[in-house]
Amino acid sequence: MSQPTGRGNSTIRESLASWGDIARLLRGGDQGALVPVVIPRDSRGLKWMTLVWVGLYLILTALVSAVAVGGVVGTVIAVPALFFGVVSVVLALLWWWRSSIVEIEQGTTGVLTRFGAIVAELGPGRHYLWHPWTRVDFVVDTSTEIPYNAPVLACPTQENVPLKSIEFFLKFRITNAVAFVRTIGASNFDLVLSNAVQDAIRQRSRRVQTENAYDLRGSDVADMQELLNHQLSRYGVQIMGCNIPDVQLPNQYQQHLSTRERVAKELIAYEQEWELTRKRRIDTLLMDIERSKKARDAKIVEVKAALNRARKDVAQMLEEQETEAQRVRYEIETRGRTNLVAAVNEATAQRRLATAYRDNRAMLRYELARRRLDVGAKLAEQAPKPVVVRTDSASGDTSALSTLLLAQLLPGIADNRRPRGLGGSSPVAAAGEADPLQQVQGAAAEAARLREQWQV
Repeated sequence: MSQPTGRGNSTIRESLASWGDIARLLRGGDQGALVPVVIPRDSRGLKWMTLVWVGLYLILTALVSAVAVGGVVGTVIAVPALFFGVVSVVLALLWWWRSSIVEIEQGTTGVLTRFGAIVAELGPGRHYLWHPWTRVDFVVDTSTEIPYNAPVLACPTQENVPLKSIEFFLKFRITNAVAFVRTIGASNFDLVLSNAVQDAIRQRSRRVQTENAYDLRGSDVADMQELLNHQLSRYGVQIMGCNIPDVQLPNQYQQHLSTRERVAKELIAYEQEWELTRKRRIDTLLMDIERSKKARDAKIVEVKAALNRARKDVAQMLEEQETEAQRVRYEIETRGRTNLVAAVNEATAQRRLATAYRDNRAMLRYELARRRLDVGAKLAEQAPKPVVVRTDSASGDTSALSTLLLAQLLPGIADNRRPRGLGGSSPVAAAGEADPLQQVQGAAAEAARLREQWQV
């Protein structure tokens, strides 16, 4: 709901309007007045009953004509009368249906009455009032916070000095539409609210000294809001918020206050100037102290930088010496490891060589033994075989002559047993006899040489 222009006293009233003007009045007011309640004009009436009676008359006429007259004449009269009677009844029903529709705007509440008694509340939306004597008597704005301005004139202070005016501003909302329209109404509520606001303002101004009257502007008025809610709650109204936007003093006292304010402002100006001078001096001293601190910090930084450089040089020198010692240690360890590996490798080689010599010695012994066996076998084959001549001791043939003959015959017998040609031994046989002997001598010499090497 809009606030009336100007800073005068607000007025609240209710208006009578058609259904199409309800929204405009609730939102925009009527000629500068606040309109929280609108009484809609009920244009339904019972005019639609005329069509019902006409329809019933035509239907009865058609029935009488069809029954009493009969024939073609009765039919000619009955059919049009019945048709128009049915059409009249249908039009009456449509008129009744259309006139029974009621639409309540969002944020408002309709108060439904029947035979003048309040029977229910209608919420936003479309409703159907089928009963002819049921109507919506009031449409109340129950969602908008309605602003209300109430300036109070000649309010005495604690010193009984009348203030020129105290402007009081509040916002209220109707919470119970039935209680509001049935208990007080919009016009009466304007008078009650104005008196309640004036009473609350005068009580507050009585507790304030005149020189502190301007402190009322923007002060906490929660106690006043609580008092107004207590007084207006029975009417279905709730105060949503309030404040004091302006206070005007009498002209003479206002001049006195202006002089006091001027002196106070000059005093404040002198104090501000002195405070500025003091701050300037303090800032100068702080700047000098800051410069001294910066110089001291710069020297500390230089000393720290020199100390860091010295530490860095010492650390670098120690690191170089440690690196050199590490290098020497690594060289010694590398050389020792190299010598150790060489010694281990040489010992391994000697051990493997000894193993090889031992294995070769065993092979040589085996080969020497085998060759000995071969030489022995060959020598055994070529050795002279003894001939044993057994004589019978009983015969007594033991003369020297028989022994001599036997000695002459034995070489011949042995030569016959050897494979050789005439005239004695062949060169091939002699070579064969000499070859095994040479082999045995060579094998013996080789074995002696290997034994000497092993011992060395």
